[in-house]
Amino acid sequence: MTERINLPTGSPWEPVVGYSRAVKIGNMIEVAGTTAVKDGVVVGRGSAYEQTKFVLQLIEQILNKLGASMNDVVRTRMYVTDISRWEEIGKAHGEFFKQIRPAATMVQVSALIDPELLVEIEVQAIVS
Repeated sequence: MTERINLPTGSPWEPVVGYSRAVKIGNMIEVAGTTAVKDGVVVGRGSAYEQTKFVLQLIEQILNKLGASMNDVVRTRMYVTDISRWEEIGKAHGEFFKQIRPAATMVQVSALIDPELLVEIEVQAIVS
């Protein structure tokens, strides 16, 4: 049987809602929707670029903890509250993935869990 590793964040909501920050099964890693929140505070308030950059740095750390890197990412999904800011978000995404070029989706949503959040990103990775 393939080993399953659940990587928690320590959030009090994880056991209540029933989720993990990331799950690794075999060589597959799924990273849950990640936002620009640190110690309960939104990082990069008002800046879609800064929030995206922070989120991707956090995702990179998560992947590293599971023995992967950004080079292993095959898909990104970006949920944004204002699609007109796609260039700011895309610029930060490109700084991490210009050479890797995973399949990427960006969609506008009506809201995220905190009104100050402008972007939420999830990724899929396959460790080679």
